[in-house]
Amino acid sequence: MSQHFSGKVALITGGAAGIGRATALAFADEGIHLAIADIDPVAGEATCRDLREKNVQALFLRCDVTQETEVAALLAAAVKTFGRVDYAFNNAGIEIEQTRLAEGSAAVFDAIMGVNVKGVWLCMKHELLQMQSQGSGVIVNTASVAGLLAAPKMSIYSASKHAVIGLTKSAAVEYARKGIRVNAVCPAIIETDMYRRAAALDPKKAEFAARLHPVGRLGQAEEIAAAVLYLCSDGASFTTGHSLVVDGGATVI
Repeated sequence: MSQHFSGKVALITGGAAGIGRATALAFADEGIHLAIADIDPVAGEATCRDLREKNVQALFLRCDVTQETEVAALLAAAVKTFGRVDYAFNNAGIEIEQTRLAEGSAAVFDAIMGVNVKGVWLCMKHELLQMQSQGSGVIVNTASVAGLLAAPKMSIYSASKHAVIGLTKSAAVEYARKGIRVNAVCPAIIETDMYRRAAALDPKKAEFAARLHPVGRLGQAEEIAAAVLYLCSDGASFTTGHSLVVDGGATVI
């Protein structure tokens, strides 16, 4: 795939850790220059140092994806530095929910929807404007198997990921003839800091996770990175509006 990727530019939100960091490293291995956005400047700069060791350019930008002025500044800085944005991976997201629906709070609802839905919408809005002006681009959004199925004690999170899939499908149709593809990746439980925080709050979640995947293990961030890389590649040139499930068989049973 290197002959197709080398010298291209990618923007990744939530790129300082977990799936975002793993995807950034996978992109760098293919010669892709990177703009990394996150709310954690220490981890973000550390990720960029690791990326530069792979002989690509890397720019870190602190960005709260719920704020349109910051998202607009993020795109402007990426374009000023690199001249274009070929790939965008909208990966920033949160999961802070451990209760049944009727026990939830408006504050938690607003926080989850703010990052997971508004944040993706804002990023897509400004990415699409840039990609439309340059005549091409690929967007991949992080959804979840929770966007396809029920998620007990995570109803707000599930609703947010259903919304991400809806945004993905609608944008794919709207921009298909503009040279822009829009897809989503739907992981099951991936062994990241987000998972470890949730498991620490609810030990039963760890027991459930072990049983969820027919393959008998949790997913790894690098496996999601490989899926994102494929969706950005020329090998997926006829794929748009698709939600790619990477779940160890979880949605089959």
